[in-house]
Amino acid sequence: MSRFGATILDADGLTLAAEEVAFFKDANPFGFILFARNIDTPDQVRRLCDQMRDAVEREAPITIDQEGGRVQRLRGPTWTEWSPPLDFVTAAGDQAEQAMYLRYRLISAELRDLGIDSNCAPMVDLAGPATHDFLRNRCYGASPDAVARLGRATASGLLAGGVLPVLKHIPGHGRATLDSHFGLPRIDADAATLMAEDFAPFKTLADLPMGMTAHLVYDAFDTQPATLSPKIMKVIRDDIGFDNLIMTDDASMKALSGTIEEITTGALAAGCDVVLHCNAPLDQRKRVAEAAGEMTDAAQARAERALSFRKPPDDIDIDAARAQLEALVRGA
Repeated sequence: MSRFGATILDADGLTLAAEEVAFFKDANPFGFILFARNIDTPDQVRRLCDQMRDAVEREAPITIDQEGGRVQRLRGPTWTEWSPPLDFVTAAGDQAEQAMYLRYRLISAELRDLGIDSNCAPMVDLAGPATHDFLRNRCYGASPDAVARLGRATASGLLAGGVLPVLKHIPGHGRATLDSHFGLPRIDADAATLMAEDFAPFKTLADLPMGMTAHLVYDAFDTQPATLSPKIMKVIRDDIGFDNLIMTDDASMKALSGTIEEITTGALAAGCDVVLHCNAPLDQRKRVAEAAGEMTDAAQARAERALSFRKPPDDIDIDAARAQLEALVRGA
């Protein structure tokens, strides 16, 4: 197998321009990510996914943010409109675990129908009293044990549908009082509290194929943001025990400072396996791909291991699953 580029990249629009095709062929990114600007009709999305994979001449993973609520790129009426995860979990009550499994099994069916085979979920950040509004209703709850169980149900639903889950935001974003798209949050909790609470769901789910970093500073460990911190990456690998593929959150977010080349090389030097880079012109994507280069031996092994989790979907009666989910939530 040829060595993957250490990037996950996006596209400008509904179809790839010739220059994008040539770039992807040369850069050979590990995978791709889709946004709302890439989504119009089912047939169009299928064609775009085919173009991306044709450019790199392999079945590259294609991911998306399809959490539900505010963060879902596939919208109604063509696709299912889902309530925010925290509202959904609250409504499901004691049935939340089974409800989350069914919710994400149904989401995986819609994704796979389009050629999308990864989803940036589960998000097991803990909802706390100060959690920023950009994150709060995307959480599954406040208890590490409950959130880990719901995260497992989410991941199981995706995997059963042939979709690779991405565990985020490792090692925990819930205490952030700033939106990391626009600023750098700092967490002043002590190390013991973070390990027992915020980091705990990630430790429980450390067997999942892929994880995404958090762009925030944990003062107890380092002055560098987690994505750029060798110390935090050591915590993730050694203490949390996550030894599968780690991608950065979007490297273009304002939480990270420096040139995009510095951010790219810094994240990889810290121990991330692949740089996720989104929402930038083609010239900047080219700079990121050049700075990232190819995956290291360790990253390539983790990437291949992550892809081995990608299985054909199990058999499911979609209408029956929807009816079962509605009954669960209605009964709760």
